[in-house]
Parts: sequence; structure tokens; C-alpha cells
Amino acid sequence: MMTIETETTELTSAMLTAWGHVEGKAFGAALRDGQAALEDGASLDAVRQMLESYKPDPVLPLAASGAKPFHVNLDAEGEDEEANLKAVKHHMTELMRTPTIEAGAIMPDACPAGPLGTIPVGGVVAARGAIHPGMHSADICCSVMMTEFEDADPKAVLDAAHSVTHFGGGGRANGKRFTMSMDLYDQFRENRFLNNPKILRSAQEHLGTQGDGNHFLFVGVSRNTGKTAMVTHHGSRGPGALLYKIGMNIAEKYRRKLSPKTLKQNAWIPSESEEGKAYWEALQLIRKWTKANHNALHQATVEASGASHSDRLWNEHNFVFERDGLFYHGKGATPAWDGYAADATGLTLIPLNMAEPVLVVRGKDAGHALGFSPHGAGRNYSRSEHKRRSLGKTPDEMLKEETEGLDIRFFEEKIDVSELPSGYKKADAVVAQIKKYDLAEIEDYIDPFGCIMAGDIEPFWKKQKKGTRR
Repeated sequence: MMTIETETTELTSAMLTAWGHVEGKAFGAALRDGQAALEDGASLDAVRQMLESYKPDPVLPLAASGAKPFHVNLDAEGEDEEANLKAVKHHMTELMRTPTIEAGAIMPDACPAGPLGTIPVGGVVAARGAIHPGMHSADICCSVMMTEFEDADPKAVLDAAHSVTHFGGGGRANGKRFTMSMDLYDQFRENRFLNNPKILRSAQEHLGTQGDGNHFLFVGVSRNTGKTAMVTHHGSRGPGALLYKIGMNIAEKYRRKLSPKTLKQNAWIPSESEEGKAYWEALQLIRKWTKANHNALHQATVEASGASHSDRLWNEHNFVFERDGLFYHGKGATPAWDGYAADATGLTLIPLNMAEPVLVVRGKDAGHALGFSPHGAGRNYSRSEHKRRSLGKTPDEMLKEETEGLDIRFFEEKIDVSELPSGYKKADAVVAQIKKYDLAEIEDYIDPFGCIMAGDIEPFWKKQKKGTRR
């Protein structure tokens, strides 16, 4: 048999199939190039070795359902919480079938977010050699920043913040924009994914904006110091959303090639590929932009209020972190280990709802939480379900009932009832579970004075669609 193969001068499809090649674009090229090499005098063994690179990468199968367990740091009391926990577990069980994932965990604030198998809000997974854009979502680096003021009145700070912030879709108008650092702008231009006209434009227009939904600007008073503190919550706005779309397109290309049975939302970019390295770099630059966005609003508030500030800290809760050779994807989960980033201070923030304190915590790096802590209070059911259950009360009645004594403002002057405290899980239950599961040590409480949110406004994409129809 070996003698016949060695002496053959014709390469056949059957021979390629026997060598492990499969039908596809590369199959014909392998047949053509292999035959040419034989005719040039190459041995069959040499041709076989030459054609190894023509083989497609091995297809990675899904893990069996339940084969990779995940940690549950969440208790449920009552029908709504039980239904939420059941749904979260169902999503995580499907998510854990993704070939790259090695470990997973859910936080006390976990709730579903998308089609079955989508990483829940409050979910964490560790993946090997892979960055999953769908697991940081379009709101890349959603994060919180706190500034503590010296001798400042809470109302004066809230008024000053209201005069400089920007909520709603889109960016700032000409003449009202903040200035993006040229150094960061140049770094964007040097990255293959961020050097995109739409991204570069939105990076300038969206600086100093907070968007809508659950993003907020909160003012309160520290129990430890008695000082006024301001907390902002938002992500990377337009630049991050556009990078996410690019990332998902690249990941889909790899999914079709490497693991077509993997759910589309869980597609990944191999971290060691050229695209993976450039995407990782782009994520770090988007992180810098998001921090600069927070800083711009905080510094503008300091200047508008005429007060000085003594301390500032921030952390992201929607990002990807590399640790011990694994990529940890936290979707609405806060890193809780020392040195998770070069600018980490050891303290992180956990907001609950507009009528409850913002927690200042020190993470415990709990193994059963993959080193994370919650990012907030989470929901037990959807915004639309909350609005349905709220029928019979006016938005003004609900606002007064749930936030009595607080200065609550909606930037667009229309109350969003889904962002009132009743739209979220009970804050005291979440705090109790943080303590029960030893996820973080609470070091301070920033008691609420007031906050600003976008309000009940039509999504930006709907406005664009209507504008197209005209």
C-alpha cells in the first residue's frame, strides 16, 4: 500500500478525505496545489505535510447541558424571585455549554437579559483564549464614579451637576461639547477598529453625556465623613456601541468556522489572533474614554459648584478582565480583587436604587463568585411588567410615595416609573446576600439626597427611524 501511494502521480478527492480534509473552499485549492506539487516531483508524504495548513480548524462542540456547573450566590423569597432565579439558572446552564467557558457564577442582583443562553445581568464567566463581545454587550465598560466634596451643600452640587450633565440619545450640540484629549484621540486612530469615522466622531460628540435607561447622576452624603458625594453611572456611549457591533461581526466569522453550534450571542474572538489582540487593545482604549467621560462631568460639576473635592474613585461593572490566563467577562458584575486594573484603589461602588444608599465596598475576591461582587440591585421582572403592575397609580403618585423627601429629577421632565425603587429588587435583601455570601465588605454608605435620570423618553433608534420616514 505504501509503495502504491509513494509512486502515484495523481491526487484524488478520496485521498484528501482520507487525510482529514473536508469539503469547502480550501478543499479544491488543496487538490489543485497538491497535484501541482506532485507534478513538480514532490513525494506524496511531502505533499501531505504541505496540505496540513489547508485543513479547517477543528469544530468545537458544545458541552453537554449541566456538564459545567456554576456558582449561585443568590437567594429567592416569594414567587417573583423564584421565577427570576429559575430563569437565570436556565440561561446560565445554556451559556455554560459554550466551548471556551471554564467557570461561571451569578450575583445576588442577577436577572435575565436576552434570548435563552445570553449571559444574565449579574453573571460572570471565565473563558480561555477567547473574548466574547456579547458578554460585555453594547454598553461596554458601564461604570460608576464617585467624587467626595469638601464643605459642599448637596443641593448646590445637584444643581451644578444638572447644569452641566447631558441625558438622552445622541451627543452634545456644537458649542456645548467637551474636549477629548488629543493623545487619546490619536490612540483611537492607531487602533484598527477605533480608527473609524463614526467612532471618532461619536467619541467627540458623546463626551460628557450619560445616555438613558438606568444611567443616573446621584448626590448623597457619606455616613463616615458627613461630606457630600456625587456618583455617576453610564458606559461608553456611542464609541462603545459601535465597537461592539464590529466585535460581534468578527466573532460571528469565527463562530461559523470554529463552533457553528454555539449561540450567536456567545460567539468569540480568539484572544491570540491578530484581530483578538487589536480588539483587546480597543477595549482598553474604550475604558480610558469612559473614565474620561465620567471625569469630565465630575470636574465640570466641581467647577460649576465652586467647591473643592477631596477624593474620587471609579470602577466598571460591564467589562472583560484578564487574570491567570483566563478572560473574565462580568455582565453587570464588579471586580472584587486587588489590582484588577492599574488604577484600582481597592474600593468599589454598588448603587442600589434612587431612594437607597450607594455602597462603598472592599471586595473579598471570593472563589465562589469568581472574584466578583454585585453591581447593583437588579430586577425580578421586566420594565414593561413593572409598568403593567403599576396601572392605577399616576407616575407623580408613585414618585411621591417611593421617594418622599428626596430631590428626584428627570432630565426630559417625564417620570420613568420603571426606574423608581419598586422596579428593582429589595435593596436590603441584596445587601443581606452580599454579607451572607461574603462578596464584599461594606465600608461606607452614601445616603441619598437626590438624583437625575433621563426619564421616560423614546429610544434614540425609534426617533431615527421616524426621521427616515419623513
